[in-house]
Amino acid sequence: LKIMRIYYRYFLLLILLLLSGFPLALSSQAATTAKGPITIGVMLPLHQLDGDGKRMTEYYRGMLMACNQLKTAGYTIHVQAWNVDANTDIEQVLQREGVEKCNVIFGPLYSKQVKPLADYCKSRRIRLVIPFSITGNEVASNPYVFQVYQDGARLTNAAVNAFLERFSKCHPVFVDCNDSINPKGAFTAALRKQLDIKGVSYNITNLKSPDDAFAKAFSATQPNVVVLNTARSPELNAAFVKLERLEQLYPGRVVRLFGYTEWLMYASYDFAHFCKYDTYIPTTFYYNASATATQTLEKSYRSWFHEPLMQALPRFAITGYDHAQFFIRGILQHGNQFTGNRWQRFYQPLQTPLQFEPVGKGGRQNTAFQLIHYLYNGSIESLAY
Repeated sequence: LKIMRIYYRYFLLLILLLLSGFPLALSSQAATTAKGPITIGVMLPLHQLDGDGKRMTEYYRGMLMACNQLKTAGYTIHVQAWNVDANTDIEQVLQREGVEKCNVIFGPLYSKQVKPLADYCKSRRIRLVIPFSITGNEVASNPYVFQVYQDGARLTNAAVNAFLERFSKCHPVFVDCNDSINPKGAFTAALRKQLDIKGVSYNITNLKSPDDAFAKAFSATQPNVVVLNTARSPELNAAFVKLERLEQLYPGRVVRLFGYTEWLMYASYDFAHFCKYDTYIPTTFYYNASATATQTLEKSYRSWFHEPLMQALPRFAITGYDHAQFFIRGILQHGNQFTGNRWQRFYQPLQTPLQFEPVGKGGRQNTAFQLIHYLYNGSIESLAY
């Protein structure tokens, strides 16, 4: 009787979870049997004639490495690829043999090719993963589109919200860096607007301000969080000099930095400063060169293709590897129920996290966002949102 009561309670709990829409994890046995077959298509510029082709070739190579790893784990994967460059008539590509057999297609790179490819995928119920920046908004009307790229407005909004949450007890200091080349006015204006709405006081100063005037912008009682209006390295280095001067003349001021994704390019030589100022960098990716898994993948890439990865952020091969792992595992695990939402994230990315949310009655938009935090003790943490 006691055992029956336990099973009855478990049954009621299961019903409540199903009615609430809570996603239930598949059993380990189900996960191990959902291994294919699956056919993936790639429609990108796959050539060595220009930068687009070289970058997409590296991305595609990363996808192949992911497929190889999955095959060794028992997955059955078929890959078909078409060289779709800027001048390709994609309508002709769609008539080629094998396209209709794809379960998912990655591409295209060029905006003018998106609609015909998206319409084709919709008519044949094929998922379309658009991995890089495009213009257009097919994701809003086509339920088969997964758009990875996030536009500037979305990222600005995510960064503002993260700032407000993380630094609610800090005193913001905006530093004008007199940069007309690469200003970040969209972010600083949006952040200042939200601070005004919330009644949070902040100060504005300038890199060229005298030391005493510069110091007046900083609180002696609250932690200060500094926001520059540029992402350029020369102005960042000038800001470090200014902050060190502040520390010498007015010791005791607590200073943190909130930066930009571009700062990740400077981490190799600004690491000590990033840690000293407890720096937070908003981004959609993080390339960790010291991670064992990253080093292993890069070594394998050199062995396979007899050349190193391109010096780019993010690394294209690792992006392709992460994308292939995420979608192949997800589709085979969940079938038609795969949406790529936070409950279906069971792959730990090496560099490029993915998390999709629905766009109205259309497809799904990637919303993955994180803060890379350089701590005082010299360590780094990733804070996912």
